[in-house]
Amino acid sequence: MDIDPVIAVHRPQWERLRELTSLRRLDAEEIDELVALYQETATHLSVVRSTTPDPSLTAELSLLLHRARLRITGVRIGTWAQLRGFMLVDLPAALYSSRRAAALAAGIFLLATVVTGLWFGLDASARDLVLPQEAQEELVEHDFVAYYFQGQASGFAAQVWTNNAWITVQAVVLGVTGVWPVLMLLQNGLNVGLSAGVMGAYGGLPTFFVYLLPHGLLEITALMVGAGAGLRTFWAWVRPGVLPRGWALARTSRALVTVAIGLVPVLLVSGLVEGFVTPSALPAPVRLGIGAIVWIAFLAYMLVLGRRAHRAGARGDLSEELVGARVAVAG
Repeated sequence: MDIDPVIAVHRPQWERLRELTSLRRLDAEEIDELVALYQETATHLSVVRSTTPDPSLTAELSLLLHRARLRITGVRIGTWAQLRGFMLVDLPAALYSSRRAAALAAGIFLLATVVTGLWFGLDASARDLVLPQEAQEELVEHDFVAYYFQGQASGFAAQVWTNNAWITVQAVVLGVTGVWPVLMLLQNGLNVGLSAGVMGAYGGLPTFFVYLLPHGLLEITALMVGAGAGLRTFWAWVRPGVLPRGWALARTSRALVTVAIGLVPVLLVSGLVEGFVTPSALPAPVRLGIGAIVWIAFLAYMLVLGRRAHRAGARGDLSEELVGARVAVAG
């Protein structure tokens, strides 16, 4: 079906519906006209979707009908209701959808960390090639712990937060390349493994874990989720499944924007723990316990609440009215 004649014939009705929707007050005749135009436009959208699914036109009509429906029903979704829906449904569903990719990212990171840690921890010549012996001793005796006492705790926490948030957003946005998240995982794994290997070689592993785990459990998990979310866009591009490649990539990317936004406050929490708890005078078991609590809380939010939202049909995507056009698929 040629879409241009349809637009030419029905455009005045759509514009009139748009005009009525934007009016502050409607009399009885205008309300009847609004309802009639809403029904006719819904029919037009159904015809366009079933015959010639033009993305721009279906998106326009979907948004127009969404606004008209709100005007007819009088429903107004407040800011707090939208925020509650995002935090309790959309975000946990998007995080849960990324769980397998996050597990893959965690596997890459842990493999790089363990191999590097064992190599540098057991092979003195390998350590000497990377760090002189004096630098190794300085790292164990001073530098590793001193890192967590830089300046004011609030300023240090803000610096850590912005740095980690920036790295995570990069992993999500550049994940479609399939290269950046893997490089980020390997680089961070090598850095952590090198520190662990050097600390372990000089008997400093207890100090290493006491100062890494309180914030690191949550921080590293958030980075793994961000990297895994980025890898999902790459997979949607390579293997779109039954959907056209552009549709699959767009759907996955919209959900990943939700992940990127949601991980920012998670990294804020890990930054606060790193700035105020990790270098504090609290006993080591207390610091480790605080880190474990915030980490378990995030896992429960992602896996328990996310699973519930996922089973209810949420995917972290936009609503059907805002997404607009859908495509029919076999099976």
